[in-house]
Amino acid sequence: MRDLLPTAAKLGAILKDRKQTLAIAESSTGGLISAAMLSVGGASAYYIGGAVIYTIASREAILQITDADLAGGRAATEAYAHLMARKMGAKLATTWTIAETGATGPTGNRYGDPAGHTCIAVVGPVERSLTLRTGSGDRIENMRAFAAAALDLFGACLTAQSG
Repeated sequence: MRDLLPTAAKLGAILKDRKQTLAIAESSTGGLISAAMLSVGGASAYYIGGAVIYTIASREAILQITDADLAGGRAATEAYAHLMARKMGAKLATTWTIAETGATGPTGNRYGDPAGHTCIAVVGPVERSLTLRTGSGDRIENMRAFAAAALDLFGACLTAQSG
């Protein structure tokens, strides 16, 4: 996680300076995105809350995402990451929300995505998403790579907002 901290510190400083808030809904990163953002002193100025949405039960209970919300879609897609972000952001009334969903490994998920597959979305004044495939079955390394990609995407959105 140490390699995530410099980026998180920069992002936290921007959020504090702008008086903006953040929520996080993550899955296969297991809380690493939140942990990185909470490692910044004064994180309570911007971090409103987050959750690890790892199962259908947590998806329904925490985000109130129903089968009807999925409209024939599935998890581990950019569309689903956007849905997670919108639901969490609305629930916590934040400026920004980061959401991540994927398959860390060592095997793929039930949807046919390989290990090392993640989809990330940032929702706020600027919205973006991406799909990353590391090609690796290393669970821990994928979790780190997914969290780093989420922070990088969030940074790009913060930069785009100011530019």
